[in-house]
Amino acid sequence: MAATTTPKFHNDMGVPLIEIGDKEFECTGARPPFDHPHVYIDMGEEDEAVCPYCSTLYRYDKTLPSGTARPEEAVAASNVD
Repeated sequence: MAATTTPKFHNDMGVPLIEIGDKEFECTGARPPFDHPHVYIDMGEEDEAVCPYCSTLYRYDKTLPSGTARPEEAVAASNVD
């Protein structure tokens, strides 16, 4: 089994769109203790996905490295080494 982690992103800022460098990720909604159930999202062939809990729109941007986001504040602390 691969020893990789799924990138996590949150939307504490309340922005309508977060661009990310991954097509498979977890949305946590906000940072604890205000997070929603952490949901795994797989965009598949699409370049956008909406979180079913917080309705944040995530858009894949192939120019962003994996685990990064625009705005940068959307990256969960667990993604940072």
